[in-house]
Amino acid sequence: MSEQDYLKDISEIKNLMNRSSRFISLSGLSGVFAGIYALIGAAIAYWLVTNSGRDYLILDGKVFRLILLDLFLVAFLSVVTAIYFTTKKAKKAGVKMWDASTRRLLINFLIPLVAGGAYILIILNQQKYGQTGALMLIFYGLALINASKYTVGNIRYLGIAEIILGIICAMLPGYGFWLWVIGFGVCHIIYGSLIWIRDK
Repeated sequence: MSEQDYLKDISEIKNLMNRSSRFISLSGLSGVFAGIYALIGAAIAYWLVTNSGRDYLILDGKVFRLILLDLFLVAFLSVVTAIYFTTKKAKKAGVKMWDASTRRLLINFLIPLVAGGAYILIILNQQKYGQTGALMLIFYGLALINASKYTVGNIRYLGIAEIILGIICAMLPGYGFWLWVIGFGVCHIIYGSLIWIRDK
């Protein structure tokens, strides 16, 4: 066996070990659906606010509670869809969906996300509404980047895009809603479509 064959074998072993310690990439369709859910949720939130008689939210108001429900449903549907399509992708590829790498991915994704969610609730309770959109984008982006070490996909780039949009949103709070729509809606659809085309 030549030296070139040995190097090729070593490279293949390294790739196998790398893949075994990482979660498979999420299904592109789950990203597309998450973006669609976000756009529908944003349209509902926009309708609720514009028909409430005021251009702002109050924490103990009915509209605010409806928007929280709206956000929860968007997140819930996104997670359920991601699990469904990614499980389907894993079965097709003949790999395990739930294992140690999945747990590492979820833990590293949830740490910044839960911390960010708690911080956002604290500042909302202090009636500081202006930076909510920016903080959601930034913490979500940080969660994606933190989890990207444990997946073979390219969610790192989506995370970077979300953080950039979050910073722009912080500088232009008047456009927070629309930047949120771009970050959680449009970016997910674009990213999901690219992954779906790549995996076809």
